[in-house]
Amino acid sequence: MGSTGSIGQQTLAVMAEQTDLFVYALTAHSQVDQLISQCEAVAPHVAVVSDPSQYAALAEGLKMRGLKTEARAGREALRSVAEADEVSHVMAAIVGGSGLEPTYAAAAAGKTVLLANKESLVMSGELFLSSIERTGGEVIPVDSEHNAIFQCLGNSRAVGSTVAKLLLTGSGGPFLERPMDSFDSITPAEACLHPNWSMGRKISVDSATMMNKGLELIEACFLFGVPSAKIDIVIHPQSVVHSMVAFEDGSVLAQMGQPDMRTPIASALAWPERMTSGVSPLDFVSGLQLSFRAPDHDRFPLLDLCRQVAAGGQSVKVALNAANEVAVDAFLQERIRFTDIERIVKTTVDAMAIEELPSIEAVLSFDSRCRLEAQRQMTKCF
Repeated sequence: MGSTGSIGQQTLAVMAEQTDLFVYALTAHSQVDQLISQCEAVAPHVAVVSDPSQYAALAEGLKMRGLKTEARAGREALRSVAEADEVSHVMAAIVGGSGLEPTYAAAAAGKTVLLANKESLVMSGELFLSSIERTGGEVIPVDSEHNAIFQCLGNSRAVGSTVAKLLLTGSGGPFLERPMDSFDSITPAEACLHPNWSMGRKISVDSATMMNKGLELIEACFLFGVPSAKIDIVIHPQSVVHSMVAFEDGSVLAQMGQPDMRTPIASALAWPERMTSGVSPLDFVSGLQLSFRAPDHDRFPLLDLCRQVAAGGQSVKVALNAANEVAVDAFLQERIRFTDIERIVKTTVDAMAIEELPSIEAVLSFDSRCRLEAQRQMTKCF
């Protein structure tokens, strides 16, 4: 799911290195031409566009190229492939909150969910994990940081009493050293120029504000069953150590590799085995340098907000994510300044009343209201 995005493309690149993996379905939002080209390469049974207005273009394009892939469109079509009997593993790589519904459908159907959509856990947390446990499914983290912790724990989601800390590393993004008095003039192009990783535009902006690390902290609390106090965020500009686990006996295990998402993708696809990813190994004898430091919370104020939200209920997490998505989209459209993102997120979280969210339907309804509130907060930027 999300095959035309950054993670989706890299997943298909990893799968191209294998001979025993079969793709049942590919889904995208509206990138029809790219989706059809991917269908030519891997010949899935089904191709889905979540935007119904693109159905005719998809169906006609598949037909014109002589492909037997069935075209489908809309939200129900996404659910149908996530739940299909033919499917054992679902790569959940749809960006943002729009990925929650089909990802939850895969969990409820007992699939092995390869989770690259962190928003699914941020928004639904216990509901998502309860569904996995109830149906006998599995969730394997694909985010490089969580996959690193997963590997350090011995491919386990259960943190035992011997674990002292989970250490989430982050590069600090493109503005780690930029003078803060120039942040008002940051452009979308500058925010999307990550120094190490090749990522989509939304996650690139999240990396620039370090909201991405804050969302990862919340995701790690759910994935590994730990309070936020047991998770430290560490700035590591080289992006070679992807995360670490510190144990009570003083040992620290780190997972290392090139800053290339094909490594955690291959790890998740092959679990509990290993497979070729196409990524070159680290070169330790040519002067590999590693450095670490604490994050500057004045430079990255969203980190404090995310830690507060991590200790709160589910609705405040939904509000955080919804507001951030609205603000980042507005920034990418050059409708607000970079520094407005933090204000919109904080004021939206403060404005939304705390609610019980007992179902995915309740989560999605509350998410919609949070987005409207974020839009209202955004008008104050002008």
